[in-house]
Amino acid sequence: MLNVKSENCINCETCNERSPLFSLLNKEELAIMNSGRFEVQFDAGETIVKQGTSATHMMVLTGGMAKLFLQGFDRRNLILDIILPWKLFGGPGLFTDMRYHYTVTALEKTHVCFVSAENARKVIRLNPDFAESILRHCNRNGAANFDRLISLTQKQMPGRLADALLYLYNEIFRTTKFVLPLSRLELGEMSNMTKESVTRILKDFENEGIIALDNKSIQILKLETLKDISLRG
Repeated sequence: MLNVKSENCINCETCNERSPLFSLLNKEELAIMNSGRFEVQFDAGETIVKQGTSATHMMVLTGGMAKLFLQGFDRRNLILDIILPWKLFGGPGLFTDMRYHYTVTALEKTHVCFVSAENARKVIRLNPDFAESILRHCNRNGAANFDRLISLTQKQMPGRLADALLYLYNEIFRTTKFVLPLSRLELGEMSNMTKESVTRILKDFENEGIIALDNKSIQILKLETLKDISLRG
């Protein structure tokens, strides 16, 4: 962990040009957000936010990639999201019990901008459009988690793994060939299964010609078939 300032995080006016949320703020509101703001660089594997700790900041990735997950019993984790640059995180504890309700860990060298929670609340009270966008952001995350709940509780293992691969395709890489940022264990934490089950089902998908595997590189060869497996569960 290193306290630095990258070229992507010079000030909040610069973020105003990159983040859809910050583009709603005027100069005075951006100045409030910028007051006391700082950026930290994290190496792969370092914890950015720890579940259960005091929620003091709203955060935005300015570079890199991180995983957001719930820490359950017996060291079992459930990955809910992969965070990319300019995505906001830190709630819902910022507006309820002032505790972080999940852990966020860097998947690669990652830069994170920390904005004071109190300053963020000031701006929310000043700017109704910004407040509405925050609500919309939280609601989208909630709806996505409802979909995940159905997948994890009602689908068989091939359907759950298909959902994880389709999530990476649709939301993260937007291409059918990508280098997997997660280990087999982490893929299991995303789809609620063991590392061994993930490895076996990936091999089944490969043998059926649905995907091609090359170490950590995955190519989806039959996208419609993968979608069908997701739908059938």
